[in-house]
Amino acid sequence: MSKDYVLSCCSTVDLPKKYFDKKNIKYICFHYQLDGFDYLDDLGESISLDDFYKAMQNGADTKTSQINVEEYEEYFESILKEGKDIIHVTLSSGISGTYNSANIAKEMLLEKYPDRKIAVIDSLAASSGYGLLIDILSDKRDQGLSFEDLCTYALDMRNKIQHWFFSTDLTFYIKGGRVSKTAGFVGSMLNICPLLNVNIEGKLIPREKVRTKKKVFQRVVEIMEERALGGLDYSGKCFISQSACREDAEEVAGLIEARFPKLNGKVMINDIGTTIGSHTGPGTVAVFFVGDEKDK
Repeated sequence: MSKDYVLSCCSTVDLPKKYFDKKNIKYICFHYQLDGFDYLDDLGESISLDDFYKAMQNGADTKTSQINVEEYEEYFESILKEGKDIIHVTLSSGISGTYNSANIAKEMLLEKYPDRKIAVIDSLAASSGYGLLIDILSDKRDQGLSFEDLCTYALDMRNKIQHWFFSTDLTFYIKGGRVSKTAGFVGSMLNICPLLNVNIEGKLIPREKVRTKKKVFQRVVEIMEERALGGLDYSGKCFISQSACREDAEEVAGLIEARFPKLNGKVMINDIGTTIGSHTGPGTVAVFFVGDEKDK
């Protein structure tokens, strides 16, 4: 393992805290408000994610805020003071301004630490798709990739992390304006589960309207067959993240494991954290794998 640089990310990778400890990855937390009270998006440490989603279901208001320049500066400097360089991978610039904040902090610190290196890389990814990218990069780091080679690898790999997700509860998509009230009402009446993905610019794009939960489960697996590296011979990892609908996630994971016998281990099911979850609400399942270059 390289000792001269640190691999870093934001809490919005939606991976469990023990994962970061095990893989030696540093992270910095987003923020959110729950009914006007401020919290860190700290991987469910302050408030359990079960309690967070129950509060949302009971009508609590949520609001998120990204990491500001001063926080990045303090966080980066704590690593630089240890004599380490930094590769920090941010949440997609397509859904957050955190990439810009990290870059401003980087420029300020490089004047103060001219002999150190800081790379800020836009993941163009979100939730455990962002987490899957970080997982792959940490493996490459452990294989001995240099600072420069890992940066180059990250810029290529970020375009191949496929994100496909759906929701069986449109309430919070309507509340956040991603689905109109009329479309949401009709969709709910017809049991329509919108299927979305993250495009090559790291933005959330509605792709299909699938009627009934069972059919959307099947459709996600079909898409993985069409797009995963090697098709049914896919031998990479698959991550799923879910918001208060673990049974749905487990059913999808079971379908994937049955269809892809060469999968690298079991499907890893994670919780959607408070930042992403504030916008999706409960009832969202997201599937991530390595595949074709993302669509426009």
